[in-house]
Amino acid sequence: MEEYIVSALKYRPLTFDSVVGQRTLTTTLKNAIQTGKLAHAYLFCGPRGVGKTTCARIFAKTINCLTPDANGDPCGTCESCKAFNEGRSMSIHELDAASNNSVDDIRELCKQVQIPPQIGKYKVFIIDEVHMLSASAFNAFLKTLEEPPSYVIFILATTEKHKILPTILSRCQVYDFARMTMQGIVDHLRYIAQKEGHKAEDEALHLIARKADGGMRDALSIYDQMVACCNGELTAQNVSEALGELSLDRYFEMVEHFLKKEVQPCLILLNDVISEGYEGGNFMNGLASHLRNLLVARDKDTLPLLEATEAIRTRYEEQAAKCNVRMLYKALRICNDCDNAYRTSRNKRLSLEIALIECAQIDPDAPDGGLRPKKIAPFFSQPMVAERKQTPAAASQKEQNTAAPRPAAQQPPQAKPAAPRMKLSALGPSMKISMQTTAAPVQTQTTEEVPQSGDTASVTNEELTRVWFEFIAELGKEDKALAMRMQQMQPQVTGPTSFSVEVPNAQVKTYLQQVSSRLCQFLKRGLLRPSITMEIKVAEVVKMQQSASKKEIYKHYTQENSAMKLLAEEFKLVIE
Repeated sequence: MEEYIVSALKYRPLTFDSVVGQRTLTTTLKNAIQTGKLAHAYLFCGPRGVGKTTCARIFAKTINCLTPDANGDPCGTCESCKAFNEGRSMSIHELDAASNNSVDDIRELCKQVQIPPQIGKYKVFIIDEVHMLSASAFNAFLKTLEEPPSYVIFILATTEKHKILPTILSRCQVYDFARMTMQGIVDHLRYIAQKEGHKAEDEALHLIARKADGGMRDALSIYDQMVACCNGELTAQNVSEALGELSLDRYFEMVEHFLKKEVQPCLILLNDVISEGYEGGNFMNGLASHLRNLLVARDKDTLPLLEATEAIRTRYEEQAAKCNVRMLYKALRICNDCDNAYRTSRNKRLSLEIALIECAQIDPDAPDGGLRPKKIAPFFSQPMVAERKQTPAAASQKEQNTAAPRPAAQQPPQAKPAAPRMKLSALGPSMKISMQTTAAPVQTQTTEEVPQSGDTASVTNEELTRVWFEFIAELGKEDKALAMRMQQMQPQVTGPTSFSVEVPNAQVKTYLQQVSSRLCQFLKRGLLRPSITMEIKVAEVVKMQQSASKKEIYKHYTQENSAMKLLAEEFKLVIE
Protein backbone atom coordinates (compact mmCIF):
# COMPACT_ATOMS: atom_id res chain seq x y z
CA MET A 1 0.00 0.00 0.00
CA GLU A 2 1.27 3.44 -0.94
CA GLU A 3 2.33 5.56 2.01
CA TYR A 4 -0.28 8.19 2.82
CA ILE A 5 0.85 11.83 3.03
CA VAL A 6 -1.47 14.54 4.22
CA SER A 7 -2.36 17.20 1.66
CA ALA A 8 -0.66 19.99 3.65
CA LEU A 9 2.71 18.24 3.14
CA LYS A 10 2.06 16.57 -0.20
CA TYR A 11 1.03 19.78 -1.95
CA ARG A 12 3.36 22.14 -0.14
CA PRO A 13 4.69 24.74 -2.62
CA LEU A 14 8.27 24.27 -3.85
CA THR A 15 8.64 27.55 -5.77
CA PHE A 16 7.51 31.13 -5.27
CA ASP A 17 5.13 30.86 -8.22
CA SER A 18 3.23 27.99 -6.58
CA VAL A 19 2.56 29.91 -3.36
CA VAL A 20 -1.16 30.72 -3.10
CA GLY A 21 -2.46 34.16 -2.17
CA GLN A 22 0.84 36.02 -1.62
CA ARG A 23 1.65 37.22 -5.15
CA THR A 24 3.03 40.66 -4.26
CA LEU A 25 5.22 39.38 -1.46
CA THR A 26 6.69 36.46 -3.39
CA THR A 27 7.42 38.72 -6.37
CA THR A 28 9.36 41.09 -4.11
CA LEU A 29 11.46 38.26 -2.65
CA LYS A 30 12.10 36.78 -6.08
CA ASN A 31 13.27 40.13 -7.49
CA ALA A 32 15.57 40.63 -4.50
CA ILE A 33 17.20 37.26 -5.15
CA GLN A 34 17.65 37.90 -8.88
CA THR A 35 19.24 41.31 -8.28
CA GLY A 36 21.38 40.10 -5.38
CA LYS A 37 19.96 42.72 -2.96
CA LEU A 38 19.57 40.46 0.04
CA ALA A 39 19.15 41.69 3.60
CA HIS A 40 20.80 39.96 6.54
CA ALA A 41 17.50 39.59 8.50
CA TYR A 42 13.86 39.14 7.50
CA LEU A 43 10.70 39.00 9.61
CA PHE A 44 7.72 37.12 8.16
CA CYS A 45 4.53 37.79 10.14
CA GLY A 46 0.88 36.97 9.56
CA PRO A 47 -1.95 34.57 10.55
CA ARG A 48 -1.42 30.86 10.84
CA GLY A 49 -1.30 28.73 7.74
CA VAL A 50 -0.64 31.48 5.16
CA GLY A 51 2.82 30.38 3.98
CA LYS A 52 5.40 32.09 6.25
CA THR A 53 7.59 29.04 6.90
CA THR A 54 7.02 27.75 3.36
CA CYS A 55 8.29 31.00 1.83
CA ALA A 56 11.26 30.99 4.22
CA ARG A 57 12.25 27.50 3.04
CA ILE A 58 11.82 28.39 -0.63
CA PHE A 59 13.91 31.54 -0.06
CA ALA A 60 16.70 29.57 1.66
CA LYS A 61 16.69 26.85 -1.00
CA THR A 62 16.71 29.36 -3.87
CA ILE A 63 19.66 31.48 -2.67
CA ASN A 64 21.79 28.34 -2.14
CA CYS A 65 20.89 26.63 -5.43
CA LEU A 66 24.05 26.08 -7.48
CA THR A 67 22.31 26.02 -10.88
CA PRO A 68 19.02 27.99 -10.79
CA ASP A 69 16.82 27.90 -13.91
CA ALA A 70 16.00 30.82 -16.21
CA ASN A 71 13.15 32.00 -13.94
CA GLY A 72 15.40 32.07 -10.90
CA ASP A 73 13.75 29.05 -9.27
CA PRO A 74 15.86 26.27 -7.68
CA CYS A 75 16.77 23.46 -10.04
CA GLY A 76 16.12 20.66 -7.58
CA THR A 77 18.97 18.54 -8.95
CA CYS A 78 22.14 20.15 -7.54
CA GLU A 79 23.76 18.91 -4.32
CA SER A 80 22.40 21.81 -2.29
CA CYS A 81 18.84 21.21 -3.47
CA LYS A 82 19.10 17.44 -2.90
CA ALA A 83 20.47 17.94 0.60
CA PHE A 84 17.62 20.30 1.40
CA ASN A 85 14.95 17.97 -0.01
CA GLU A 86 16.37 15.03 1.97
CA GLY A 87 16.60 17.05 5.20
CA ARG A 88 20.36 16.78 5.60
CA SER A 89 21.47 20.26 4.56
CA MET A 90 24.08 21.80 6.86
CA SER A 91 23.56 25.26 5.39
CA ILE A 92 19.88 25.66 6.34
CA HIS A 93 18.89 25.40 10.00
CA GLU A 94 15.36 25.55 11.43
CA LEU A 95 14.82 26.45 15.07
CA ASP A 96 11.52 26.29 16.95
CA ALA A 97 11.60 29.22 19.38
CA ALA A 98 8.57 27.84 21.24
CA SER A 99 10.71 25.07 22.75
CA ASN A 100 14.16 26.71 22.42
CA ASN A 101 13.56 30.10 23.96
CA SER A 102 16.22 30.39 26.64
CA VAL A 103 19.45 32.37 26.67
CA ASP A 104 21.49 29.16 26.39
CA ASP A 105 19.69 28.23 23.16
CA ILE A 106 20.50 31.60 21.63
CA ARG A 107 24.12 31.32 22.72
CA GLU A 108 24.35 27.95 20.99
CA LEU A 109 22.88 29.52 17.84
CA CYS A 110 25.46 32.32 17.97
CA LYS A 111 28.23 29.70 18.05
CA GLN A 112 26.84 28.02 14.91
CA VAL A 113 26.81 31.39 13.16
CA GLN A 114 30.61 31.39 13.21
CA ILE A 115 30.80 28.21 11.07
CA PRO A 116 30.70 28.97 7.30
CA PRO A 117 28.34 27.00 4.99
CA GLN A 118 29.64 23.73 3.61
CA ILE A 119 27.53 23.77 0.43
CA GLY A 120 26.09 26.88 -1.11
CA LYS A 121 26.82 30.55 -0.63
CA TYR A 122 24.70 31.35 2.46
CA LYS A 123 23.96 29.86 5.85
CA VAL A 124 20.29 30.48 6.62
CA PHE A 125 18.71 30.29 10.08
CA ILE A 126 14.90 29.99 10.10
CA ILE A 127 13.51 30.76 13.58
CA ASP A 128 9.82 29.92 13.81
CA GLU A 129 7.48 31.41 16.45
CA VAL A 130 10.17 33.91 17.36
CA HIS A 131 7.82 35.86 19.64
CA MET A 132 8.18 33.00 22.16
CA LEU A 133 11.78 33.97 22.95
CA SER A 134 12.27 35.37 26.42
CA ALA A 135 13.33 38.97 26.96
CA SER A 136 16.81 37.81 27.99
CA ALA A 137 17.09 35.65 24.86
CA PHE A 138 16.08 38.63 22.68
CA ASN A 139 18.75 40.79 24.30
CA ALA A 140 21.37 38.10 23.80
CA PHE A 141 20.37 37.85 20.14
CA LEU A 142 20.47 41.58 19.34
CA LYS A 143 24.17 41.97 18.56
CA THR A 144 24.37 38.89 16.36
CA LEU A 145 21.18 39.86 14.52
CA GLU A 146 22.47 43.36 13.81
CA GLU A 147 25.96 42.45 12.53
CA PRO A 148 26.11 38.79 11.47
CA PRO A 149 28.84 37.42 9.17
CA SER A 150 28.36 38.17 5.48
CA TYR A 151 27.29 34.59 4.72
CA VAL A 152 24.53 34.46 7.37
CA ILE A 153 20.86 35.32 6.79
CA PHE A 154 18.20 35.17 9.50
CA ILE A 155 14.52 34.58 8.68
CA LEU A 156 12.22 35.06 11.65
CA ALA A 157 8.58 33.95 11.49
CA THR A 158 5.79 34.85 13.91
CA THR A 159 2.02 35.03 14.19
CA GLU A 160 2.12 37.77 16.85
CA LYS A 161 4.11 40.70 15.56
CA HIS A 162 3.09 42.95 18.45
CA LYS A 163 5.12 40.80 20.87
CA ILE A 164 8.39 41.40 19.03
CA LEU A 165 10.68 43.96 20.64
CA PRO A 166 11.07 47.23 18.68
CA THR A 167 14.86 46.70 18.71
CA ILE A 168 14.33 43.43 16.80
CA LEU A 169 11.89 44.97 14.32
CA SER A 170 14.33 47.78 13.49
CA ARG A 171 17.00 45.26 12.45
CA CYS A 172 14.75 43.28 10.05
CA GLN A 173 12.93 43.73 6.78
CA VAL A 174 9.31 43.09 7.73
CA TYR A 175 6.94 41.23 5.39
CA ASP A 176 3.27 41.04 6.36
CA PHE A 177 1.52 37.97 4.94
CA ALA A 178 -2.15 38.46 4.05
CA ARG A 179 -4.96 36.17 5.13
CA MET A 180 -6.03 33.76 2.41
CA THR A 181 -9.12 34.75 0.46
CA MET A 182 -12.00 32.32 0.32
CA GLN A 183 -11.85 32.13 -3.46
CA GLY A 184 -8.11 31.38 -3.36
CA ILE A 185 -8.68 28.52 -0.92
CA VAL A 186 -11.55 27.13 -2.98
CA ASP A 187 -9.48 27.18 -6.19
CA HIS A 188 -6.59 25.37 -4.49
CA LEU A 189 -8.91 22.75 -2.99
CA ARG A 190 -10.51 22.23 -6.39
CA TYR A 191 -7.06 21.67 -7.91
CA ILE A 192 -6.20 19.08 -5.24
CA ALA A 193 -9.55 17.33 -5.71
CA GLN A 194 -8.87 16.99 -9.44
CA LYS A 195 -5.36 15.67 -8.81
CA GLU A 196 -6.62 13.11 -6.27
CA GLY A 197 -9.69 12.12 -8.27
CA HIS A 198 -12.21 13.23 -5.62
CA LYS A 199 -15.70 14.47 -6.42
CA ALA A 200 -16.34 17.78 -4.71
CA GLU A 201 -19.15 20.28 -5.11
CA ASP A 202 -18.27 23.96 -5.14
CA GLU A 203 -20.62 24.65 -2.26
CA ALA A 204 -18.89 21.94 -0.20
CA LEU A 205 -15.50 23.53 -0.90
CA HIS A 206 -16.91 26.91 0.14
CA LEU A 207 -18.04 25.41 3.45
CA ILE A 208 -14.51 24.10 4.05
CA ALA A 209 -12.97 27.45 3.12
CA ARG A 210 -15.35 29.32 5.43
CA LYS A 211 -14.49 26.95 8.29
CA ALA A 212 -10.74 27.44 7.68
CA ASP A 213 -11.08 31.19 8.33
CA GLY A 214 -8.31 32.31 5.99
CA GLY A 215 -5.74 29.58 6.76
CA MET A 216 -4.64 27.30 3.94
CA ARG A 217 -3.18 24.68 6.26
CA ASP A 218 -6.44 24.52 8.19
CA ALA A 219 -8.36 24.17 4.93
CA LEU A 220 -6.19 21.27 3.78
CA SER A 221 -6.54 19.50 7.13
CA ILE A 222 -10.33 19.88 7.04
CA TYR A 223 -10.34 18.70 3.42
CA ASP A 224 -8.52 15.47 4.32
CA GLN A 225 -10.96 14.90 7.16
CA MET A 226 -13.98 15.42 4.87
CA VAL A 227 -12.54 13.06 2.24
CA ALA A 228 -12.23 10.32 4.87
CA CYS A 229 -15.70 11.06 6.24
CA CYS A 230 -17.51 11.27 2.89
CA ASN A 231 -15.52 8.52 1.17
CA GLY A 232 -14.18 10.81 -1.54
CA GLU A 233 -17.54 12.37 -2.49
CA LEU A 234 -17.86 15.84 -1.00
CA THR A 235 -21.40 17.17 -1.23
CA ALA A 236 -22.75 20.26 0.49
CA GLN A 237 -25.08 18.22 2.69
CA ASN A 238 -22.44 15.67 3.74
CA VAL A 239 -19.82 18.32 4.50
CA SER A 240 -22.36 20.46 6.38
CA GLU A 241 -23.35 17.55 8.59
CA ALA A 242 -19.74 16.47 9.17
CA LEU A 243 -18.64 19.98 10.13
CA GLY A 244 -21.68 20.58 12.32
CA GLU A 245 -22.65 23.61 10.23
CA LEU A 246 -26.32 24.50 9.83
CA SER A 247 -27.68 24.48 6.30
CA LEU A 248 -28.26 27.85 4.66
CA ASP A 249 -31.82 26.76 3.91
CA ARG A 250 -32.68 27.24 7.59
CA TYR A 251 -31.49 30.85 7.54
CA PHE A 252 -33.36 31.61 4.31
CA GLU A 253 -36.49 30.10 5.87
CA MET A 254 -36.08 32.14 9.06
CA VAL A 255 -35.82 35.42 7.15
CA GLU A 256 -38.94 34.54 5.17
CA HIS A 257 -40.78 34.26 8.48
CA PHE A 258 -39.39 37.67 9.48
CA LEU A 259 -40.75 39.22 6.30
CA LYS A 260 -44.20 37.70 6.88
CA LYS A 261 -44.11 38.70 10.61
CA GLU A 262 -44.70 35.08 11.59
CA VAL A 263 -43.42 34.61 15.12
CA GLN A 264 -44.80 31.17 15.87
CA PRO A 265 -42.94 29.45 12.95
CA CYS A 266 -39.73 31.20 14.07
CA LEU A 267 -39.94 29.62 17.50
CA ILE A 268 -40.74 26.21 15.99
CA LEU A 269 -37.76 26.49 13.62
CA LEU A 270 -35.47 27.41 16.52
CA ASN A 271 -36.72 24.39 18.45
CA ASP A 272 -35.98 22.12 15.48
CA VAL A 273 -32.46 23.50 15.18
CA ILE A 274 -31.71 22.99 18.87
CA SER A 275 -33.28 19.52 18.81
CA GLU A 276 -30.87 18.52 16.04
CA GLY A 277 -27.96 19.25 18.38
CA TYR A 278 -26.86 22.65 17.11
CA GLU A 279 -25.74 25.18 19.70
CA GLY A 280 -27.99 28.23 20.00
CA GLY A 281 -25.16 30.77 20.03
CA ASN A 282 -23.75 29.39 16.78
CA PHE A 283 -27.20 29.60 15.23
CA MET A 284 -27.51 33.28 16.17
CA ASN A 285 -24.03 34.01 14.77
CA GLY A 286 -24.98 32.26 11.55
CA LEU A 287 -28.22 34.25 11.34
CA ALA A 288 -26.30 37.50 11.81
CA SER A 289 -23.89 36.52 9.02
CA HIS A 290 -26.86 35.68 6.80
CA LEU A 291 -28.45 39.10 7.43
CA ARG A 292 -25.11 40.76 6.67
CA ASN A 293 -24.91 38.85 3.37
CA LEU A 294 -28.43 40.00 2.49
CA LEU A 295 -27.40 43.59 3.19
CA VAL A 296 -24.38 43.47 0.87
CA ALA A 297 -26.39 41.60 -1.78
CA ARG A 298 -28.79 44.53 -2.19
CA ASP A 299 -26.25 46.68 -4.02
CA LYS A 300 -24.14 45.77 -7.03
CA ASP A 301 -21.21 47.73 -5.61
CA THR A 302 -21.11 45.64 -2.43
CA LEU A 303 -22.04 42.35 -4.09
CA PRO A 304 -18.35 41.29 -4.47
CA LEU A 305 -18.16 41.25 -0.66
CA LEU A 306 -20.46 38.23 -0.72
CA GLU A 307 -18.19 35.15 -0.78
CA ALA A 308 -20.39 32.35 -2.10
CA THR A 309 -21.02 30.25 -5.16
CA GLU A 310 -22.96 31.66 -8.08
CA ALA A 311 -26.09 29.69 -7.17
CA ILE A 312 -26.03 30.81 -3.54
CA ARG A 313 -25.32 34.39 -4.59
CA THR A 314 -28.44 34.32 -6.78
CA ARG A 315 -30.54 33.16 -3.82
CA TYR A 316 -29.17 35.98 -1.69
CA GLU A 317 -30.01 38.55 -4.38
CA GLU A 318 -33.58 37.26 -4.68
CA GLN A 319 -34.25 37.39 -0.94
CA ALA A 320 -32.41 40.70 -0.49
CA ALA A 321 -34.79 42.30 -3.01
CA LYS A 322 -37.69 41.51 -0.64
CA CYS A 323 -36.00 42.99 2.45
CA ASN A 324 -36.16 46.58 3.60
CA VAL A 325 -32.82 48.14 4.51
CA ARG A 326 -34.16 49.44 7.83
CA MET A 327 -35.43 45.98 8.68
CA LEU A 328 -31.97 44.48 8.03
CA TYR A 329 -30.28 47.19 10.13
CA LYS A 330 -32.58 46.55 13.07
CA ALA A 331 -32.37 42.76 12.77
CA LEU A 332 -28.57 42.92 12.70
CA ARG A 333 -28.55 45.06 15.83
CA ILE A 334 -30.91 42.67 17.62
CA CYS A 335 -28.76 39.65 16.70
CA ASN A 336 -25.59 41.44 17.78
CA ASP A 337 -27.11 42.43 21.14
CA CYS A 338 -28.33 38.87 21.65
CA ASP A 339 -24.87 37.50 20.92
CA ASN A 340 -23.28 39.87 23.45
CA ALA A 341 -25.77 38.92 26.17
CA TYR A 342 -25.93 35.21 25.32
CA ARG A 343 -22.78 34.15 27.19
CA THR A 344 -23.88 35.68 30.48
CA SER A 345 -27.57 34.81 30.22
CA ARG A 346 -28.94 32.22 32.62
CA ASN A 347 -31.80 31.32 30.31
CA LYS A 348 -29.99 31.19 26.98
CA ARG A 349 -32.88 29.79 24.98
CA LEU A 350 -35.17 32.56 26.18
CA SER A 351 -32.63 35.13 24.96
CA LEU A 352 -32.73 33.57 21.50
CA GLU A 353 -36.53 33.44 21.42
CA ILE A 354 -36.87 37.09 22.49
CA ALA A 355 -34.45 38.13 19.73
CA LEU A 356 -36.43 36.19 17.11
CA ILE A 357 -39.73 37.67 18.32
CA GLU A 358 -38.29 41.19 18.04
CA CYS A 359 -36.97 40.48 14.54
CA ALA A 360 -40.38 39.23 13.44
CA GLN A 361 -42.08 42.36 14.84
CA ILE A 362 -39.94 44.96 13.05
CA ASP A 363 -42.02 47.56 11.20
CA PRO A 364 -39.80 49.11 8.48
CA ASP A 365 -42.53 51.58 7.48
CA ALA A 366 -42.67 53.23 10.90
CA PRO A 367 -41.45 56.87 11.09
CA ASP A 368 -38.51 55.85 13.26
CA GLY A 369 -37.63 52.86 11.10
CA GLY A 370 -39.25 50.39 13.44
CA LEU A 371 -36.56 50.93 16.06
CA ARG A 372 -39.13 51.66 18.79
CA PRO A 373 -42.19 49.46 18.29
CA LYS A 374 -45.07 50.73 20.37
CA LYS A 375 -46.61 47.31 20.88
CA ILE A 376 -46.05 43.66 20.09
CA ALA A 377 -48.59 42.22 17.68
CA PRO A 378 -50.37 39.00 18.72
CA PHE A 379 -48.80 36.00 17.03
CA PHE A 380 -50.62 32.92 18.39
CA SER A 381 -53.22 31.80 15.90
CA GLN A 382 -55.22 29.67 18.41
CA PRO A 383 -57.56 31.50 20.88
CA MET A 384 -56.85 31.44 24.59
CA VAL A 385 -58.25 28.53 26.62
CA ALA A 386 -60.68 30.80 28.50
CA GLU A 387 -62.06 32.13 25.22
CA ARG A 388 -62.47 28.65 23.74
CA LYS A 389 -64.57 27.59 26.74
CA GLN A 390 -67.09 30.45 26.34
CA THR A 391 -70.58 29.51 25.22
CA PRO A 392 -71.90 30.91 21.92
CA ALA A 393 -74.33 33.15 23.80
CA ALA A 394 -71.57 34.58 25.99
CA ALA A 395 -69.38 35.19 22.96
CA SER A 396 -72.24 36.97 21.16
CA GLN A 397 -72.88 39.13 24.22
CA LYS A 398 -69.14 39.98 24.39
CA GLU A 399 -69.15 41.07 20.75
CA GLN A 400 -72.13 43.33 21.35
CA ASN A 401 -70.46 44.91 24.38
CA THR A 402 -67.31 45.49 22.39
CA ALA A 403 -69.11 47.04 19.44
CA ALA A 404 -71.35 49.30 21.53
CA PRO A 405 -69.88 52.75 22.25
CA ARG A 406 -69.19 53.55 25.87
CA PRO A 407 -71.55 56.17 27.35
CA ALA A 408 -70.12 59.46 28.42
CA ALA A 409 -70.97 58.68 32.05
CA GLN A 410 -68.70 55.62 31.92
CA GLN A 411 -65.65 57.49 30.65
CA PRO A 412 -62.63 57.00 32.94
CA PRO A 413 -62.36 59.76 35.54
CA GLN A 414 -59.74 62.39 34.97
CA ALA A 415 -56.66 62.33 37.17
CA LYS A 416 -56.88 64.51 40.24
CA PRO A 417 -54.75 67.66 40.02
CA ALA A 418 -51.51 67.48 41.91
CA ALA A 419 -51.69 68.83 45.44
CA PRO A 420 -49.76 72.01 46.20
CA ARG A 421 -46.14 71.42 47.18
CA MET A 422 -44.82 72.98 50.36
CA LYS A 423 -41.66 72.96 52.39
CA LEU A 424 -41.95 71.94 56.05
CA SER A 425 -40.24 74.32 58.49
CA ALA A 426 -40.69 75.73 61.97
CA LEU A 427 -44.04 77.46 62.22
CA GLY A 428 -44.62 80.59 64.23
CA PRO A 429 -46.88 83.64 64.33
CA SER A 430 -44.07 85.89 63.21
CA MET A 431 -43.21 83.76 60.19
CA LYS A 432 -44.12 84.77 56.61
CA ILE A 433 -46.00 81.85 55.01
CA SER A 434 -46.71 81.38 51.30
CA MET A 435 -48.24 78.55 49.31
CA GLN A 436 -49.25 77.77 45.73
CA THR A 437 -52.85 77.71 44.61
CA THR A 438 -54.55 76.77 41.36
CA ALA A 439 -55.47 80.27 40.27
CA ALA A 440 -53.88 81.27 36.98
CA PRO A 441 -53.87 84.97 36.09
CA VAL A 442 -50.87 84.53 33.76
CA GLN A 443 -51.38 82.25 30.73
CA THR A 444 -49.55 81.34 27.54
CA GLN A 445 -50.46 79.03 24.71
CA THR A 446 -48.33 76.99 22.37
CA THR A 447 -49.90 75.33 19.38
CA GLU A 448 -48.30 72.90 16.91
CA GLU A 449 -50.43 71.89 13.95
CA VAL A 450 -49.49 69.63 11.08
CA PRO A 451 -52.15 68.76 8.50
CA GLN A 452 -52.62 65.04 8.64
CA SER A 453 -55.34 62.49 9.21
CA GLY A 454 -55.90 61.42 12.78
CA ASP A 455 -58.45 60.74 15.46
CA THR A 456 -59.92 63.90 17.00
CA ALA A 457 -61.64 62.13 19.93
CA SER A 458 -60.71 63.45 23.35
CA VAL A 459 -57.73 61.82 24.97
CA THR A 460 -57.77 60.75 28.61
CA ASN A 461 -55.55 62.07 31.36
CA GLU A 462 -53.99 58.61 31.66
CA GLU A 463 -52.90 58.63 27.99
CA LEU A 464 -51.62 62.19 28.28
CA THR A 465 -49.64 61.38 31.42
CA ARG A 466 -48.10 58.29 29.80
CA VAL A 467 -46.79 60.19 26.77
CA TRP A 468 -45.79 63.12 29.01
CA PHE A 469 -43.45 60.88 31.03
CA GLU A 470 -42.09 59.27 27.84
CA PHE A 471 -41.00 62.74 26.75
CA ILE A 472 -39.48 63.38 30.19
CA ALA A 473 -37.40 60.19 29.86
CA GLU A 474 -36.05 61.39 26.51
CA LEU A 475 -35.46 64.94 27.77
CA GLY A 476 -33.57 63.67 30.82
CA LYS A 477 -30.61 62.76 28.62
CA GLU A 478 -30.11 66.43 27.72
CA ASP A 479 -31.63 68.56 30.51
CA LYS A 480 -31.97 66.69 33.79
CA ALA A 481 -33.00 69.79 35.75
CA LEU A 482 -36.01 70.57 33.55
CA ALA A 483 -36.93 66.88 33.39
CA MET A 484 -37.04 66.70 37.19
CA ARG A 485 -39.26 69.79 37.30
CA MET A 486 -41.62 68.34 34.70
CA GLN A 487 -41.98 65.16 36.77
CA GLN A 488 -43.66 67.27 39.46
CA MET A 489 -46.18 68.74 36.99
CA GLN A 490 -49.58 67.22 36.24
CA PRO A 491 -50.95 67.94 32.71
CA GLN A 492 -54.74 68.06 32.43
CA VAL A 493 -56.88 67.46 29.33
CA THR A 494 -59.01 70.50 28.49
CA GLY A 495 -60.35 69.52 25.07
CA PRO A 496 -60.08 66.98 22.23
CA THR A 497 -56.67 68.31 21.20
CA SER A 498 -55.74 70.63 24.05
CA PHE A 499 -54.36 70.35 27.55
CA SER A 500 -53.03 72.62 30.26
CA VAL A 501 -50.16 72.36 32.69
CA GLU A 502 -49.42 74.41 35.79
CA VAL A 503 -45.93 75.67 36.64
CA PRO A 504 -44.83 77.17 39.97
CA ASN A 505 -43.33 80.41 38.63
CA ALA A 506 -42.54 82.43 35.51
CA GLN A 507 -38.97 81.15 35.28
CA VAL A 508 -40.08 77.54 34.95
CA LYS A 509 -42.65 78.71 32.40
CA THR A 510 -39.82 80.21 30.31
CA TYR A 511 -37.87 76.93 30.44
CA LEU A 512 -40.94 74.94 29.44
CA GLN A 513 -41.67 77.30 26.54
CA GLN A 514 -38.20 76.59 25.13
CA VAL A 515 -39.09 72.91 24.62
CA SER A 516 -42.80 73.46 23.94
CA SER A 517 -42.53 72.94 20.18
CA ARG A 518 -40.62 69.71 20.62
CA LEU A 519 -43.00 68.61 23.38
CA CYS A 520 -46.09 69.17 21.23
CA GLN A 521 -44.58 67.28 18.32
CA PHE A 522 -43.79 64.36 20.64
CA LEU A 523 -47.28 64.37 22.16
CA LYS A 524 -48.85 64.60 18.73
CA ARG A 525 -47.03 61.44 17.60
CA GLY A 526 -47.63 59.60 20.87
CA LEU A 527 -51.33 60.45 21.04
CA LEU A 528 -51.91 60.14 17.28
CA ARG A 529 -53.50 63.58 16.99
CA PRO A 530 -53.28 66.00 14.03
CA SER A 531 -52.63 68.94 16.35
CA ILE A 532 -51.91 69.64 20.00
CA THR A 533 -52.55 72.87 21.93
CA MET A 534 -50.73 73.41 25.21
CA GLU A 535 -51.68 76.07 27.81
CA ILE A 536 -49.11 76.95 30.45
CA LYS A 537 -50.50 78.39 33.71
CA VAL A 538 -48.44 80.12 36.37
CA ALA A 539 -49.78 79.43 39.88
CA GLU A 540 -50.81 82.38 42.03
CA VAL A 541 -49.05 82.90 45.34
CA VAL A 542 -51.35 83.74 48.25
CA LYS A 543 -49.74 85.27 51.32
CA MET A 544 -51.06 84.71 54.78
CA GLN A 545 -51.04 87.37 57.43
CA GLN A 546 -47.94 87.48 59.56
CA SER A 547 -50.06 87.41 62.71
CA ALA A 548 -51.55 83.97 61.90
CA SER A 549 -51.33 81.49 64.75
CA LYS A 550 -49.97 77.98 64.50
CA LYS A 551 -53.47 76.48 64.59
CA GLU A 552 -54.61 78.76 61.76
CA ILE A 553 -51.56 77.84 59.70
CA TYR A 554 -52.14 74.11 60.36
CA LYS A 555 -55.84 74.40 59.47
CA HIS A 556 -54.97 76.22 56.25
CA TYR A 557 -52.49 73.56 55.15
CA THR A 558 -54.70 70.59 56.01
CA GLN A 559 -57.59 72.05 54.03
CA GLU A 560 -55.43 72.54 50.96
CA ASN A 561 -53.37 69.38 51.30
CA SER A 562 -55.00 66.18 52.53
CA ALA A 563 -51.57 64.58 52.89
CA MET A 564 -50.74 66.99 55.72
CA LYS A 565 -53.83 65.89 57.62
CA LEU A 566 -53.01 62.21 57.13
CA LEU A 567 -49.47 62.86 58.31
CA ALA A 568 -50.70 64.56 61.51
CA GLU A 569 -53.16 61.75 62.22
CA GLU A 570 -50.57 59.03 61.53
CA PHE A 571 -48.03 60.48 63.95
CA LYS A 572 -50.70 61.85 66.36
CA LEU A 573 -49.40 65.39 66.13
CA VAL A 574 -51.00 68.05 68.33
CA ILE A 575 -50.79 71.77 67.57
CA GLU A 576 -50.79 73.79 70.82
